[in-house]
Amino acid sequence: MRDYDDAVAFLGEWGPFQRMIFFLLSLSTIPNGFTGVAIVFVGDTPDHKCVIPVGVNISGEWRNVSIPWENVDGERKYSQCRRYKLDEIKRLSDRQLIPGVDVNITDLEQEKCVDGWEYRRDTYKSTIVTEWDMVCDDSWKGPLTSSAYFGGVLFGSFLSGQLSDRFGRKKAFFSTMAIQTLFNFIEVFSPSWELFCVFHFFNGSEILSKSIRIIYSTLGVCICYAIGYMMLPLAAFFIRDWRILLLILSIPGLFYIPLWWFIPESPRWLLSQGRVQEAEAILRKAARMNKVTPPDIIFEPVQPKDNKSEETHVHTILDLLRSGNICCITILSCLVWMILSIGYFALSLNTSSLHGNIYLNCFSSGAVEVPAYIATWLLLQNCSRRLSLFFMLVQGGTVLLFIQLIPQDLTALCVAMEMLGKFGFTSAFAIVYAFTAELFPTVVRNMAVGVCSMASRIGSISAPYFVFLGKFDKFLPYILMGSLTIIAGVLALLLPESFGVPLPETIDQMQHIKGFKKRKTLYNHNHTAGGDFDSPDVLMSARL
Repeated sequence: MRDYDDAVAFLGEWGPFQRMIFFLLSLSTIPNGFTGVAIVFVGDTPDHKCVIPVGVNISGEWRNVSIPWENVDGERKYSQCRRYKLDEIKRLSDRQLIPGVDVNITDLEQEKCVDGWEYRRDTYKSTIVTEWDMVCDDSWKGPLTSSAYFGGVLFGSFLSGQLSDRFGRKKAFFSTMAIQTLFNFIEVFSPSWELFCVFHFFNGSEILSKSIRIIYSTLGVCICYAIGYMMLPLAAFFIRDWRILLLILSIPGLFYIPLWWFIPESPRWLLSQGRVQEAEAILRKAARMNKVTPPDIIFEPVQPKDNKSEETHVHTILDLLRSGNICCITILSCLVWMILSIGYFALSLNTSSLHGNIYLNCFSSGAVEVPAYIATWLLLQNCSRRLSLFFMLVQGGTVLLFIQLIPQDLTALCVAMEMLGKFGFTSAFAIVYAFTAELFPTVVRNMAVGVCSMASRIGSISAPYFVFLGKFDKFLPYILMGSLTIIAGVLALLLPESFGVPLPETIDQMQHIKGFKKRKTLYNHNHTAGGDFDSPDVLMSARL
């Protein structure tokens, strides 16, 4: 059978059929934009302090001083996890002693919030934190909740790959969308934090990773993701209860049901299953939409091969480690992807910790991705991959390092600097995908990008804990992320350049890192396993 791309060339590059499929698949990423970062509002921690039970018989003076003061990042605030020992306060109140006059309050013994917490309700009516008291000794549950979601992303990458290979791209595509909608809805009725984490894990098993979103166009699929991102704070502004918010966010998934009748199965996958007539029927329908005449025979019959004269080689993940050159490229790429994922998701999740309005900050975090994708599109068209990636990584990392030098009263400048860092991370994430796909040969390209994407998911799982470190030191997350990102930029410079270089077909044709000499392998690399990674059906087949 001749090459698939040659067989379907009669359709043209960008006809009505291709535009329809592209538009519909792009729209499908909008729910991923708000689902992926909904935890920013659903799991935010409002200001809180220990409850002083109303029934405790103490004077108003002692009730007003029952919570000790603490210095937090240079600000004087009520303690969120301690109170003065209530029995001692009641004893002093009964003796009619005056706090601060007869008694030095700071000398009093303190205790934990044994009667629970009271939370500020001016921003939220409720979050999972206020519902299940995920504060103080249980504050570790916050980052674990987010990590459970990204763990679901990792699980979904395995599941969706198996489903798409066995049952087809279309069924896998709509099945994963149904999983997201279903578990988003089930989360609303979670009776406990433990069950919420379980549902949140399976909700994450659908999310479309950034690596796959870059595959089509920075001006299409990625911007639709950013639109979904920007829609989240708009919904959260009007809906302050976390259960109702999740319920509203699950509704858009129902609107994608009609797409089943418009999005066809992948002809490439049908061919791999020997269903040639079905594949041709889809392409003939596409030809009618594009107003072109298809050939009488689109796919020529497969000629039987002489197994003795031609022996194919099945490539495995070990091929990514077979030589020193490809091993180093794989390791460097994985490190860059992992660090990028940490930075991108940590900044996305950190918007609730910024000064100013949380809704405006989250909207800005999504809006800054639009110019970032436009800049990326221009860079990919005209500039060196390696230098573009290096510049964006260093720009993002440097900005984060300098945030700590800005006076705290310049709130707008601090937020603007963080958004500038988000711009760099977003653009670098888009560049690294294209860069990685160009570095590896066709025979292992799918596998290599998949391995790097796995490293990225490991980074996203750890990202919530970088944000959590801000509870101990406000600037520690920025210092760590900034330093790691600059290191990633230096590592990117070690990779070979791919801009303007023909895509390698075999491992022998790969660009080499300086210091590694070319060596010929013992087996024939001319057999291409897994098809062209840049084919249009990959988007449907690779939903996570």
